[in-house]
Amino acid sequence: MLSQAPQTNQRDQLLEAAVQLRQEVSRRIVGQERVLEEILLALVAGGHALLVGVPGLAKTLMIKSVAEAMRLDFRRIQFTPDLVPSDITGTEVMEEEAGTGHRSFRFLKGPVFANIVLADEINRAPPRTQAALLEAMQEHRVTVAGETMPLPKPFFVLATQNPIEQEGTYPLPEAQLDRFLFDIRLGYPSRSEEVGILRSTTAVDNIELRPVLDGKQALALQRLVRELPAADAALEYAADLVRATRPDEKDIPPLVKQYVRWGAGPRAGQALIMGAKAYALLNGRFAVAPEDIQRVAHPVLRHRVLPNFAAEAEGVSVERIIDELLQVVKPPKTGIRA
Repeated sequence: MLSQAPQTNQRDQLLEAAVQLRQEVSRRIVGQERVLEEILLALVAGGHALLVGVPGLAKTLMIKSVAEAMRLDFRRIQFTPDLVPSDITGTEVMEEEAGTGHRSFRFLKGPVFANIVLADEINRAPPRTQAALLEAMQEHRVTVAGETMPLPKPFFVLATQNPIEQEGTYPLPEAQLDRFLFDIRLGYPSRSEEVGILRSTTAVDNIELRPVLDGKQALALQRLVRELPAADAALEYAADLVRATRPDEKDIPPLVKQYVRWGAGPRAGQALIMGAKAYALLNGRFAVAPEDIQRVAHPVLRHRVLPNFAAEAEGVSVERIIDELLQVVKPPKTGIRA
């Protein structure tokens, strides 16, 4: 239960640390408040996130800043066409003792053995290499030469993709995209934000970030999210939203029937609830409300709902389909109270 008196102070301290983390990163990143919030929600919910945006929108800087503001081990992997799985997971090397000539194998851990891993331009590596990272994301462990080694806790992968340069890339299959809790989209900054970017990036000052959250606190926040109650009505609402994305279901919105090739699976419902719990907790509420589920619907569903050819031909985006779902699918009449 979240209402135990001795735990209240600890809970408040954890929430304050999460707020400070967002504020600290905002000192370096101009604008992108929604994106920062979604990265934090994915981290607190214990999931991984995919950041999609054109070059120059500070995707890499944003992730590095989050890591810098936390007392966690951080590694960056630049995905390239010649990257192989052992470049990520690690490899065995043979060592020979100078005196005895005795030879033995030693495993050198790869960059995946870190708390926060930045998978930069993940779609530039071949599928076998992508699968090695995605397996580690799912299992939280790596198996090499028959030995299984756990990854550090917490373990959080932030992958980036460039949506406009697709030549020579390897798009992630839908089943692998489903491993990401959120698909976060970065747009161009506003005029005032762009002026602020120019001001901060062309000056001599280098903004140093102070660590405000450590691994133990991050794990405690993740536990708090799981302990947060979600009423049956909230679970039913999440299930109704997910089921309404499937074109073969009955009583679905006409837009889905006409423009969706494949709908979201049960993992989408899990992501809706976990994301909604994280959003409620970070906003000081201790039960899931409809607006919490609606807040995370876009990052949860946009990579799990696949438009068909008719949608592409007529310019119907997945964002429009999700907007329609949120308008048509209503919370249960019994209500969900926070």
